[in-house]
Amino acid sequence: MRILPKMNFNPKKKASNITLLISAFVIVSLILWNTNSFFKKFKEEERLKMEIWATAQSELIQSSVDQELGNLTLKVMGNNTSTPMILVNEEGSIKTHNIAEEKALDSVYISKKIKQFASENKPIHIIQEGELLETLYYGNSEVLNKLKFYPLALLLIIFLFGAVIFFFFRTNKASEQNKLWAGMAKETAHQIGTPLTSLLGWNELLKSENINSDITKEIAKDITRLQTITERFSKIGSIPDLEVHDIVSETEKAYEYLKRRSSKLIHFSFSSDIDELPVLLNPPLYNWSIENLVKNGIDAMKGRGNITLQIEKKGPNVNILVSDTGHGIPKSDFQSIFNPGVTSKKRGWGLGLSLVKRIVEEYHKGKIKVLSSSKEGTIMQISLRANV
Repeated sequence: MRILPKMNFNPKKKASNITLLISAFVIVSLILWNTNSFFKKFKEEERLKMEIWATAQSELIQSSVDQELGNLTLKVMGNNTSTPMILVNEEGSIKTHNIAEEKALDSVYISKKIKQFASENKPIHIIQEGELLETLYYGNSEVLNKLKFYPLALLLIIFLFGAVIFFFFRTNKASEQNKLWAGMAKETAHQIGTPLTSLLGWNELLKSENINSDITKEIAKDITRLQTITERFSKIGSIPDLEVHDIVSETEKAYEYLKRRSSKLIHFSFSSDIDELPVLLNPPLYNWSIENLVKNGIDAMKGRGNITLQIEKKGPNVNILVSDTGHGIPKSDFQSIFNPGVTSKKRGWGLGLSLVKRIVEEYHKGKIKVLSSSKEGTIMQISLRANV
């Protein structure tokens, strides 16, 4: 029975996280509310400015004699350079505007602008003695248009900032977990070392007695296996040394070991289109990868079926194909199965394939992927660079 590690639950930490989340929500809400209030106030001020301009225009129409009043109104009217506007007389003709001259000649453009201004702000009618003389259409100023998008920009900045913080803490947490697992692996290797040394001594003692040599040979094989496992665990968390080894013979070693120790209900086959090929390898870690892939295949077949290992040379690379006749993997899971914790087994930890991916891609600078999968079986492919 596998006992899962106890999860730490800290009520104070959870409460502080909730408080922080609520505080962030309140702050963002206040900023948005304040921005919206400022937008409305600025829009009201622009409305007031255009009403003053319309009043000045009305006085200019009425005062055709008083030159002083005319100069004053012209000065008021001349100060409007920021708010786009179009003044239309009672006949629908344009009387004045502050639109670019080349665009003002385009009647279609002006018509669209009038409709746009009318949708943005309520037109101001210039009326004298109950008669409509002119209508002032005006739009939002450039500052007001920019201010309109300010909340969205602010939310985007907050979102990006939050995402950076989230990924920072997530990466930091993952790094701490990696260090913890590496430390546990190295400690396990250290703890295995002591009884392993004792077993070596006892086996030598048994050899000196009149005991069936086949027994001591099998014990020696298991001791060698334990030494290999210890070496694998000791290398977790550190960069392994890579040396030139024959990929064919190393793969065949892992294949033969698994074949001898697997059920007779599993049919193994091995083939290679090359006799020998040098590749930079760390044999204990590489063999561990092959064993994990084969064991995954056996689990997928529920202990009955065919396992095939095939080696093929493809240009500068060599491909190692591990095939099974299991139930297959959904195409949507081709990438996720290499993530830690992803497993279809009820008692699995979901670390096998993630470990294989790390050994192949991080340590050996190769590639691993699901080459194909269906109800008839799955083919996993490891690609490594040949050392030629």
